[in-house]
Amino acid sequence: MKKAFVPALTILLVLIIGVIGYILNSGPTADDEATGDSDSCDVSDYTMGVKWQQQSAEAVALQGQTYGMATRALDKAVADAPEGEGLAIMTDLDETAIDNSKLLARDIAECHDFSGWDTWDDWEKNGEPTLIPGAAEFFDHADELGVDIYYVSDRTEENRAENVATLAQLGLPQADDEHVLLLGPPKAERRAQVESDHTLLMQLGDSLHDFDGAFADASVEEQRELVEKNRAKFGSEWMILPNPTYGDWSESDLDEWKAPVRTDD
Repeated sequence: MKKAFVPALTILLVLIIGVIGYILNSGPTADDEATGDSDSCDVSDYTMGVKWQQQSAEAVALQGQTYGMATRALDKAVADAPEGEGLAIMTDLDETAIDNSKLLARDIAECHDFSGWDTWDDWEKNGEPTLIPGAAEFFDHADELGVDIYYVSDRTEENRAENVATLAQLGLPQADDEHVLLLGPPKAERRAQVESDHTLLMQLGDSLHDFDGAFADASVEEQRELVEKNRAKFGSEWMILPNPTYGDWSESDLDEWKAPVRTDD
């Protein structure tokens, strides 16, 4: 009996060790944790908006349409402006003049929440943004009209040299220290700086507080009311670009149809 018991005990121990090893090795690996599991990734909710912004033909159409409208409105504003006045336009950068969707897509792929903006510093220094469709033609046209262009962005002052260099590399006119106003004073103060010695003909942005400080501290519902009050400015003085990738609206609850789900099955 002793001789028969020893091999049986050995086999049992081997089986136990094997099961334990399988359990330990079946968990997520370091590579899995680094890249993230798309099925359980908390940032997967961002995917559809970024995909639309980066890949859809509809985005290209809307962006080009907005810049076409801006060109016609600017021509009229310049023609109507009194002679001898300094004329200016003011534009946001990110998702208005330049496209940062590659950064957002990379962060999603790595299961990293880009809305914390902790990867943005590296992007400002080393990233490769592209121009929004229609932007180059519009800003070149404004420059040819003799209009001063002010790039007013919440990109960081610490990376001023890199940010100005990026705009110059993209071929945007008047991309110099005088015309690039970065994060520091609120946009309302930077707008006032432009208006102190210019007639501000037009503003461009992808977020409502690019146009007026009243939008900055307002709730989404209050922002909708302010949009209604300022309806006449959109399409003439204010040109807004589509951006479904981030914004104040992203934390809002959806308004749902209360009927039960009924399928075709």
